[in-house]
Amino acid sequence: MNLFHLPPALRNRRFTTFWAGVVISNIGSQMQVTALLWHLRLLNNNPIAVSGIGIARFIPILLFAPIGGLAADTHDRRKIILITQSTMTLVATTLGILTITGVIQLWHIYLLTGIQATALAFDVPARQSMPPNLVEKKDLTSALSIQSVGFNTGSILGPALSGLVIAYLGMQYVYFINAVSFFAVLIALAAIGPVQQKIHKVNRGIRESFTAILDGFRFVVHQPIIFSSMILDFFASFFSSANTLMPFVARDILHVDEVGYGWLSAAQSIGAVIMGFFISQRTNLRRQGLLLLWAVFLFGFFTAVFGLTRSFPAAFISLIVVGAGDDVSTILRNTIRQIHTPDQVRGRTVSLTFIFFQGGPQLGEIEAGLVAQAFGIPAAIISGGLGCILVVVWVALRVPQLRKYDEPESRSIAVL
Repeated sequence: MNLFHLPPALRNRRFTTFWAGVVISNIGSQMQVTALLWHLRLLNNNPIAVSGIGIARFIPILLFAPIGGLAADTHDRRKIILITQSTMTLVATTLGILTITGVIQLWHIYLLTGIQATALAFDVPARQSMPPNLVEKKDLTSALSIQSVGFNTGSILGPALSGLVIAYLGMQYVYFINAVSFFAVLIALAAIGPVQQKIHKVNRGIRESFTAILDGFRFVVHQPIIFSSMILDFFASFFSSANTLMPFVARDILHVDEVGYGWLSAAQSIGAVIMGFFISQRTNLRRQGLLLLWAVFLFGFFTAVFGLTRSFPAAFISLIVVGAGDDVSTILRNTIRQIHTPDQVRGRTVSLTFIFFQGGPQLGEIEAGLVAQAFGIPAAIISGGLGCILVVVWVALRVPQLRKYDEPESRSIAVL
């Protein structure tokens, strides 16, 4: 019996083309994320420096993600992605020029990070709303699993390549490589052509637009399964600060160089790719709610284990398990959201999810920097893992609907 087969979503040419472009772009993006944190460590040896990055990312996401979600429902998602990817190309190019000329300072990194976060606030709702427009509903879980595999493959190769490029070529080349990588998405969008979607019609007045944004928020709040999974993700990611403090762990605790730092940054994604590929081979997973809770529990538990480690191999293995748990959580949350969300409100739902998904880590970066500065790096990581576990227990007790959630993936998508 053949245990592995081509995932159904990859039999769809348009989805595969779009997916491949996003994977290539994500490799460059993950290279830049890894390089930025290392760059911060070189410019400032205080852990509180990561708090600035958290603020620079969180404020634009909080302000613009709801607008980005509305734009994804009321405008051509493909055109939005073309604009946002082009903007992020300019940001990466600017980082490279500032670095190679030797004039880059912390405020440059914070400002350009804020501009990129603004572009992402429009890019993510449009991009993550695309798979249901490209594949049949029966292949949606496969598409989301493959999307997760692609993201995490980039998250393996990106940090690993980033460490090598920083060590042997220089920081600026990471930024230039990322700038070039965005062209993969632009080329893919040109290749797949127009994408059919249900566009939500609203008048262009401020009041009507605000009402449309509130409609998306009301939809999410009145879906307890979706809302509780978003709350779970927000607080779990808020308390888990392993990646944020990775440059300080690598340099000051494990005493490894840029290459070792790159592999540590890739470890979570190695676990995520392994788990994502396994799930992509499955159909009709059951007891999704309980599985989601256990996945986040393991995520928090092995984050705390990572905070206790003092050896590279133990840290690496712990992070692999952290990534596997995170990937199961991500796939299940996305599947639940996509199944229960109609296309005309999907962009706004994704934008709110994005606020929770990104807001948690960015606020967590602020918290992690402050705690690490006050009590030390291990204390920040260990307490974060334990906090994540407490959140899982709280959500499991407060939202029994999530704990008992068990629906076939073929369930009809909800309509407003």
